[in-house]
Amino acid sequence: MKARRIIAAFAIIAAFSFAAWSQNFAGHQPTIVYHPPEITSISRGHLGGVVLQFRIPGGFHINSNQPKQDYLKKTELKLDAPTDIAIAGVTYPAGEDRSFPFDPNEKLNVYTGDFAVKVLVRPLRTVMPAKYAVHGMLKYQACDNAACYPPKQLPISFEIKVVKAASETRHRNPAQSPNIH
Repeated sequence: MKARRIIAAFAIIAAFSFAAWSQNFAGHQPTIVYHPPEITSISRGHLGGVVLQFRIPGGFHINSNQPKQDYLKKTELKLDAPTDIAIAGVTYPAGEDRSFPFDPNEKLNVYTGDFAVKVLVRPLRTVMPAKYAVHGMLKYQACDNAACYPPKQLPISFEIKVVKAASETRHRNPAQSPNIH
């Protein structure tokens, strides 16, 4: 009877300890913060850039878009633009080569702290001037000095304002007749 109470008490303590540990571990998982840009005006038929700002919490890093090892999950931005809005390219920053305590002889190419991704957008000449939303996902895998966490996806969105090109808004005066009396 006394042994059952000791075993039950031990089981309860173990359960509470595991619950507390798992809450701390779950709260320890990093989440990248996305800072949406202001609305960017782009002339239809022309190329424009939108800079997306991200922040990685202190003590964590994510693999760059060009990791040195093939087995590492690269950071990648996938975008879904409205019809008649073309994504012409995505430019990632250069990563930083760093070594970590788990393998001090191997350098990994990573992002830490703040980093920016530039998106090149080209509205077609036929698109109506208006505001358009572009949606997407930043795919990444965060790590600290001891472990890597499961890959995550961060939903992102930004708006662009398509405006008429300057050449479309010029009104030319009609040519004057040389025979003005």
